Amino acid sequence: MEQLIFRPRLHSFDTPEAFADAFELGENDLVLTLRSVFEGRFDVKKHPVQTIFLGDYGKGEPTDRVVNEVIRETAKHRYRRIIGIGGGSVLDTAKVLAVSGGRDTDTLYDSGEPLSRTVSLVLVPTTCGTGSEVTNIAIMTREKLGTKMGLTGEATYADDAVLIPALLKSIPFSVFATSSIDALVHAVESALSPNATPFSRTLSYEAMTQILSSYRLLLKKGKEHLPEWTDRFLFASTLAGLAFGTAGCAAVHAMSYPLSGVYHVAHGESNYAMFTGVLKMYQKIKSDGEIAELNNRLAVLLDCRTDAVYDELEALLNQLLPKKALHEYGVKEEELPLFAENVIQTQQRLMKNSFVPLDSEKVLEIYRSLY
Repeated sequence: MEQLIFRPRLHSFDTPEAFADAFELGENDLVLTLRSVFEGRFDVKKHPVQTIFLGDYGKGEPTDRVVNEVIRETAKHRYRRIIGIGGGSVLDTAKVLAVSGGRDTDTLYDSGEPLSRTVSLVLVPTTCGTGSEVTNIAIMTREKLGTKMGLTGEATYADDAVLIPALLKSIPFSVFATSSIDALVHAVESALSPNATPFSRTLSYEAMTQILSSYRLLLKKGKEHLPEWTDRFLFASTLAGLAFGTAGCAAVHAMSYPLSGVYHVAHGESNYAMFTGVLKMYQKIKSDGEIAELNNRLAVLLDCRTDAVYDELEALLNQLLPKKALHEYGVKEEELPLFAENVIQTQQRLMKNSFVPLDSEKVLEIYRSLY
């Protein structure tokens, strides 16, 4: 059994300029990013790269419609490398561009052909959540299906993943909150996954330790001190990415996709909406095994009893991002059975990694408990 899947070369630089110099960015490189990330940080006279700004094609997380527009735009360029610099939306879109070969997203999803690419791929995260820089999963909303789906293959791994903590110093607090909670969910789901290995679990629990201890210190010192802690959260996010790249994410992510796909809730926030509800269902079905180990570790990190860990976890996270009930997003009660059916029908890639198997009745029970 492969113990740890680690495909990209991992680099770290103090500044964007140091990265651009080391990688010798130039006119044969296509940079996919956001204007707010790129402008003022990269010297286009010294490094005259070609650019595509994802925000010019649509706001928020990527849909197949937006990604198809960007695929058509890339056909106008000639390049040897695609360099994605941004949050999960940018990095996942860069992966799709690298393997598209001009094909649209429906073809990529439905052809059944192995994915391949002829260009190099470099990914640089600017949030501390997705871990996408070290995984081979590209997520987008398929609008006609009303849900998010992942595109995966060996070809969607980057050649190089690059960490530049300086790019996170000005991250808005709301983006930090949703992205870092996403990283925490990655760590927890990968620790509980039946596909976890001793190596991946070590990374999962270290990521949890870094994130939760840093949350407590940050909240004690004050949110305005976030720039002092972003390097720790970026490090933890990548650890969690490596962990779930090996062990997989599970029911929390699967159940969040209908919410974010239909109601356009940010990925990390939609994960948080499901997080403790799924954990409580796991605990209800099976209270021993790895979930007991998880609860013991959380109790130490949260300084509470093991039977109170999920309530204490939610109390901590609510100081960063207040949790909402599903009805507060506009979800209608009659939609819950449709959400549950959608999860079972379209998200088995994720559901198979759940701590215990969940059928449609259990998924619906979780949704109703969160409604």
